[in-house]
Amino acid sequence: MSQAIESLLGPAGYYTRRGEDAVLLVHGLTGTPAEMRSAAKKLQQQGFSVMCPRLAGHCGSIHELKKSRWQDWYGTVEQSFEALKAEHRQVYVAGLSMGALLALRLAAEKGERVAGLGLLSATFFYDGWNMPKYKRRLLLPLVIYSPLRRFVSWAETSPYGIKCERTRAKVQAVLENREANAAEQFGIFRTPAVTIHESVRLIRAARQALSHVHSPTLIVHALEDDMASVKNAHYVAKHIAARQVETFLVDDTYHVLTLDKRRHQVAERLSNFFTQHLPQAAAVAA
Repeated sequence: MSQAIESLLGPAGYYTRRGEDAVLLVHGLTGTPAEMRSAAKKLQQQGFSVMCPRLAGHCGSIHELKKSRWQDWYGTVEQSFEALKAEHRQVYVAGLSMGALLALRLAAEKGERVAGLGLLSATFFYDGWNMPKYKRRLLLPLVIYSPLRRFVSWAETSPYGIKCERTRAKVQAVLENREANAAEQFGIFRTPAVTIHESVRLIRAARQALSHVHSPTLIVHALEDDMASVKNAHYVAKHIAARQVETFLVDDTYHVLTLDKRRHQVAERLSNFFTQHLPQAAAVAA
């Protein structure tokens, strides 16, 4: 492992070297690299080297999260990409939720250097069935666009983006026991309003990026997403500039696709998509 990669991982991140092609995984807002493990395992089995760093401000305290800005999160992604690109032939990028928006931003800026994109539960609109209209249309704007955002935070409630009852029970047990490493295992389940404000700014940046993204793209979204409806997947498919776009709509799962009931199918579809766009596969197809 190079010193550049090691310095970017953080205490919760990981990197496994397998082949000459690599995948950069990006976890979600208030999340943790642990939530990307199922995808990482499948990609490694397919011969990819895999890196998933801890985003700036994450996997620690609420105070650390509040101090971070979306540009800091993006900085982690960009630096990780460049570190991987220095050692690998091709680098693919896949992100979950807000991690997908960071991946979009990266692809818009790096162009063809990003060999392929995997967008899991990309979130442009907080319009899932577990997001009350009064909260997202009235209460949320009132708080995040006022000085109140420095003092208010929202606790995430069940189902935590997870339909699988067994996995959800594990999350609940960690929260109830207040384990010391809970933030590294499952992320932070209380989101400061200032962090939501930063996510809104990131959404704007990602929306502008869509028309500049030309990398082959796989869009994966849950039909029952509790945080961001399938409208988000259709929005990306309609506005992205890439010519090679596949959409995989998944049933029997909620927002956190990488931890839920269909995590293995999601990981396999992602791995197959990137494998199809390896240089040798593209040459054969041509």
